[in-house]
Amino acid sequence: MKMTFRWFGEKDDSVELWQIKQIPGMTGVVGALFDIPVGEVWPLEKINRLKTAVNDAGLELEVIESVNVHEDIKLGLPTRDMYIENYIETIKNLSKAGIKVICYNFMPVFDWLRSDLAKKLEDGSEVLSYDNSIISKVDPVKLVEDMEEGSQGFSLPGWEPYRLKELKDTLEKYKDVDEEKLFENLKYFLECIIPVCEEVDVKMAIHPDDPPWNLFDLPRIVKSKANLERLVKLVDSPYNGLTLCTGSLGSNPDNDIPDMIRYFGKMGRIHFAHIRNIKFVSERTFHETSHLSGDGSLDMYEIVKAFYDIGFKGYIRPDHGRMIWGERARPGYGLYDRALGAAYINGLWEAIDKSKKERKA
Repeated sequence: MKMTFRWFGEKDDSVELWQIKQIPGMTGVVGALFDIPVGEVWPLEKINRLKTAVNDAGLELEVIESVNVHEDIKLGLPTRDMYIENYIETIKNLSKAGIKVICYNFMPVFDWLRSDLAKKLEDGSEVLSYDNSIISKVDPVKLVEDMEEGSQGFSLPGWEPYRLKELKDTLEKYKDVDEEKLFENLKYFLECIIPVCEEVDVKMAIHPDDPPWNLFDLPRIVKSKANLERLVKLVDSPYNGLTLCTGSLGSNPDNDIPDMIRYFGKMGRIHFAHIRNIKFVSERTFHETSHLSGDGSLDMYEIVKAFYDIGFKGYIRPDHGRMIWGERARPGYGLYDRALGAAYINGLWEAIDKSKKERKA
């Protein structure tokens, strides 16, 4: 596996590339062009500029997260063909720059959702948390305002103001889109782009819904083993794959994460992995934690072992970390706790590897 670290660029990240380079076992950065409006083509010149900055720091840039899918594609509007053509041109440009995997999602309107961006734990650290009793009562427009206020002055991925300013109109458009229609629209999208991906050798890795259930009467379709299996069969190609996010899928205790890793890993459909831990408080209420198994409800040892057992050679990144040691950063994306998470995951991998080899000897 290759250990990577998400980075939001020189102008909008509290973390610098030289700091990422110093994390033991770190091979690369997961980046994106955040100044390109959703639906527009990513210029090759800008992609190469990002790649040069990363490479000059001694790191690889082989994974992009995210080339966001325009809402018109998800809605299946007549304008989707124009946006899909733009997406295809972006895929081609990313391929020219040596990108191997694109992480994307197909979540209507909200890419991810939390009720609190800075819940304080007993140890004084702050984490992202989700309380369904709060979310079920909140007005979506007010929620957008609260997220912006709690962002610590940083942009939040998937919560771009220019996209959400038309929120009321967008929510109205989704009234005629149920899960079946969303699956149809995803199939249409994949049938257009996957042949191009096969041609230019770029794998698509869809991210699960976060959290993995419907919200505000909006359909969500990437939330369970059955749905993931249906998804990879929409276009039966190894280039139509998954980002296996342990925290997103793990938010539903019915999802057996190690089993899903082994099942889809043996199919060769997991191209990227986000590893983080969460702590269940009650039904559909949880908060994030350190990566340590004992701090949360997910068994990180079993999760990492499942990736090891399938011979995973793809990309892994430590996902959302706590805010610790007085750090001020984008919620979930500080340096310190994610660096600890990367070291912890690498330590588990090394221990599992040596244990396997000793048994064989």
